[in-house]
Amino acid sequence: MAKIVNREEMAQGTIILNEIQAERISQKAKPGQFVILQADETGERIPLTMADTNPEKGTITIIYMVVGKSTARFKELQVGDDYYALIGPLGKPTHIENFGKVVCVGGGTGIAVLHPIARALKQAGNDVTTILGSRSYDLLIMEEKMKAASNTLHICTDDGSKGHHGFVTDVLKKCLENDKIDLVVAIGPIPMMKFCSLITKEKNVKTFVSLNPIMVDGTGMCGCCRVSVGTDTKFACVDGPEFDGHKVDFDELAKRLASYVEVEKQSMEAFKKSRQQ
Repeated sequence: MAKIVNREEMAQGTIILNEIQAERISQKAKPGQFVILQADETGERIPLTMADTNPEKGTITIIYMVVGKSTARFKELQVGDDYYALIGPLGKPTHIENFGKVVCVGGGTGIAVLHPIARALKQAGNDVTTILGSRSYDLLIMEEKMKAASNTLHICTDDGSKGHHGFVTDVLKKCLENDKIDLVVAIGPIPMMKFCSLITKEKNVKTFVSLNPIMVDGTGMCGCCRVSVGTDTKFACVDGPEFDGHKVDFDELAKRLASYVEVEKQSMEAFKKSRQQ
């Protein structure tokens, strides 16, 4: 059991923050690692990268978007409730060192994943420029925390409601043109990571991305989370979740993630009906 000790609804209630009591995980977790949560005995196992850890309190923080039945079930859990199961930390932690000038690019709930990484990079002595993107400003999360984790912060919104009116790739291009960048970390929707990687590949700038393929056991046994990286097949749960963005087959990843879209829609509709009865 893993008790929720703090809960916040963010971005119009579509994104939820849970701070969870998990003392042993909080002591060992490093930036970039993830946990797998299960709401109840029959629930789906959901992998979520930790947005923060607090070893003193013995807690970890996860942030998720409500997109289907399982995350809708997660949203029903309130402070004092327990997740049925929680395992972690899983995956390889982010390699942190003083690279020099680093650009961190985040979109959607990828910002939550990016937060501990940007913070650790800044603590290691890097000059961290962060670019955050969302469809509109009211859907942006963790602005203040990301500002504290960065030397420079840029906001981009598709509708122009805050900061740059346009995509994160617009600002990334300017950063690469105006300065010598040593590393780019891009985490968010697949199209965003794909196009960030294409831009940095032209400039020959090392780029890491964090992938979120379908996952079941999280230990490398099931093979569901396989991704193509260069000429190799990798398992995101044990080889990642971070990979060289210049080598990832993003188109294949997108197709695999879309495999169960119709089934997920049916499951969500059935869940909504069950709650209306």
